[in-house]
Amino acid sequence: FMMLLGAIVCGFLLDLVIGDPHGWPHPIILIGKLIARLEKQVRKVSGEEPERLLRGGFLLVIVVCFLSFTVPYGILFVADQIHPWLRFALETIMCYQIFCTRSLRDESMKVYDALEAGNLPLGRKMLSWIVGRDTAELAEEEVVKGAVETIAENTADGILAPMFYMFIGGAPLAFLYKGINTMDSMIGYKDEKFLYLGRYAAKLDDIANFLPARICAFYMLAASFFTGLDVQGAWRIFQRDRYRHLSPNSGQTEAVAAGALQLMLGGDHYYFGKLVHKETIGDDVQAASSRHIKRMNLLMYFTSIIGILGFSLLYSICLFFAV
Repeated sequence: FMMLLGAIVCGFLLDLVIGDPHGWPHPIILIGKLIARLEKQVRKVSGEEPERLLRGGFLLVIVVCFLSFTVPYGILFVADQIHPWLRFALETIMCYQIFCTRSLRDESMKVYDALEAGNLPLGRKMLSWIVGRDTAELAEEEVVKGAVETIAENTADGILAPMFYMFIGGAPLAFLYKGINTMDSMIGYKDEKFLYLGRYAAKLDDIANFLPARICAFYMLAASFFTGLDVQGAWRIFQRDRYRHLSPNSGQTEAVAAGALQLMLGGDHYYFGKLVHKETIGDDVQAASSRHIKRMNLLMYFTSIIGILGFSLLYSICLFFAV
């Protein structure tokens, strides 16, 4: 059990130092390709009939969840039979590949660099790589807010949630979570194309993120104190606005971020050419500027560090009393 703790911490540190090297094979990309292939097969068999798309979407979820868990579990099981230290090394690499702290910072800072250079079109393009909304017509403030929102959301589902499941069931359970989360990001939309096919994926993601998102919000509240941001505003907006989001989970961390940074987030946006109405989160105390991206990244880093320390402490206490 202590080797699992070591693998998680080492994987977290590797991600902070190295990040996600471009061009390297990545298991999350493989999961994405699996989902895309299964989606094509489901549509080929089901056509446009809603009931058949629902059943096909359910089977897609079952297959992706099964493979996302059993493949890493099988690899680690075989490695453990060879030598426990081989399992440790492989699980460390798996944990490292699951975390996205450094890559989230690096990709969002490309938006910051473009805006600092006065290149709004490039800033919009860089933002389009990390968000789902249409960015071509966004004003500079909306580009900044889009970057802040995606960092806040991904602090939960890209860092703290996988970390939460790692401490419960190691890398295999974290990969299961990433499979669920990747399905949601690819097919979990409520538009005409995915309303039936992606329904089970979206609901399962809501369930999987329910507890981690709320834990992450409290870690982010603590981080806002340590980073010198508006912790009172973060708490007030969290209490008031955390359910003003189309997702029952994403609003948790976005509300904390909005209050801590004194920004108004959310609001209406276009997705694939269609206007989606959203409530606003936070108060418009400050005008959004590129510096808020740096502040949000600092908040994300501190939240991640508080998370790894908090989970490690709780895990160690549980091990102590279990002995």
